[in-house]
Amino acid sequence: MPVRSAGLLIYRLCERKLEVLLVHPGGPFWAKKDEGAWSIPKGLIEAGEDELSAAIREAQEELGVEIKGSFVPLGEYRQPGGKVVVVWSVEADATLDVEKVRSSEFQIEWPPRSGRIQSFPEVDRAGWFAIAEAEIRILKGQAAMLADLVKQLGRDQ
Repeated sequence: MPVRSAGLLIYRLCERKLEVLLVHPGGPFWAKKDEGAWSIPKGLIEAGEDELSAAIREAQEELGVEIKGSFVPLGEYRQPGGKVVVVWSVEADATLDVEKVRSSEFQIEWPPRSGRIQSFPEVDRAGWFAIAEAEIRILKGQAAMLADLVKQLGRDQ
């Protein structure tokens, strides 16, 4: 059975244009990557955890704010590595400020084989993007999520 993750595709209507919230992964591997590096807030589902609860928890850990709203199932997406991500769409609270994102951290040995453990944020920044821009920035395996959101909302980009 493939590994399963859960995530939220958070959107807003800004001057009647659809925008989505994407996060950029923290840490040295992703530091200089931009196009094709951004993601929706998501993470692994813990044993016995409800999938939607996992998506909400992961978004809170990565953004530092609680996401509330009407969560609508968007779909399940197999990633290039085989993982399956189950996703819900949710309209953002008007007060969600990407400049105030405060992510949880992870630790790795850096530089490799140095014996030195360093902490990095799971997410080093977040941003609101129009669909056309989001299609350039998002990880290849997540691009279908954007198209499905546009269909779900029944609107142009």
